[in-house]
Amino acid sequence: MISKAFQNIVAQMAETFPKKFGIADAQGLVLASNGSEPSVELIDDMVYSVTNNDKIFFKNGYTIKAITNKPYPEYIVYVEGTDDIARYCCSAVAVAASNVRYYYDEKYDKTSFMQNIIFDNLLPFDLHQKAKELHVDINVPRAVFYIETQKKEDKGVFEVINNMFPDRERDFVINIDSSNIVLIKELREVLSSRELEEMAQSILSTLSSETLVKVLIGVGSVAENIDQLNTAYKESQIAIEVGKVFDEEKYILNYDSLGIGRLIYQLPIRLCELFLDEVFKKGDITSLDDETILTINKFFENDLNVSETSRQLFVHRNTLVYRLEKIYKLTGLDLRKFDQAIVFKVAMMVHKYLVSNPMKI
Repeated sequence: MISKAFQNIVAQMAETFPKKFGIADAQGLVLASNGSEPSVELIDDMVYSVTNNDKIFFKNGYTIKAITNKPYPEYIVYVEGTDDIARYCCSAVAVAASNVRYYYDEKYDKTSFMQNIIFDNLLPFDLHQKAKELHVDINVPRAVFYIETQKKEDKGVFEVINNMFPDRERDFVINIDSSNIVLIKELREVLSSRELEEMAQSILSTLSSETLVKVLIGVGSVAENIDQLNTAYKESQIAIEVGKVFDEEKYILNYDSLGIGRLIYQLPIRLCELFLDEVFKKGDITSLDDETILTINKFFENDLNVSETSRQLFVHRNTLVYRLEKIYKLTGLDLRKFDQAIVFKVAMMVHKYLVSNPMKI
């Protein structure tokens, strides 16, 4: 356990520094100390105080410093007193503890191992060798969920997901940055796309009720073995990016259900521009006003049915026909003809993609 390594640090440095000090985790548990320990409430207050702060901090007569490489503190060093000796002691212990934690994570921590897999930082041979050392099952199926919060630096989301999936040996919650979290969930069997969405819906509902934070959840295909985890992770990312462009009203975005949006997203920008130039020879799509765009969308929603579309738009049938004729004159495409309607629909999606210009993954 890492606590033994921390205890060794404290024992050695206790001979040098005439102060009471220790190391605690983010839950308020003191892992190592050389004297009387602060109360759990005081430790909690210290942890809260140094959140998103990597500098020396003073609180309630203690000198504190976070040990972390994430937006929230994993461990803290506390030293009784606020004088120069306490400050120097706190810095020295924090440096030593950070080095030990880094070594421990590299050698023993399964979460760091999973993070290296999804970031593609391991060669196939090293991946399998490390998995054996850490006793990680290579062939068990796993689901990958990419959770993007719309409110940055919200620690509550990470804590809720951690509590929902407390098995640290099989399920892994990884902080990508202050607004993005990845959940790697071990499965008993390969689940269908619908079952994965139901699991994502459960996560979404829990986060909504407990944190009131809006999130987007990207769902990748099931990784049937550990070699496919990186692919599943990239798919969950792509699901988020494509969904932002083509499914703005959805909060759960499944890579297996992206449809033509996924195809368009993979196309080079230049090819998309050439396609639009070819389709709209008479006039650019930007020449269409908001009323015309609304008419087009409603016409597509009603499967090119003129009567139903005019009823839903509260306009006379002849008015709708006039608008469709206007679109034909502007673009050269008659939306009443199925093949031309398909071309126009795809062109609208390509134009939307170019306007959004999402970051390529």
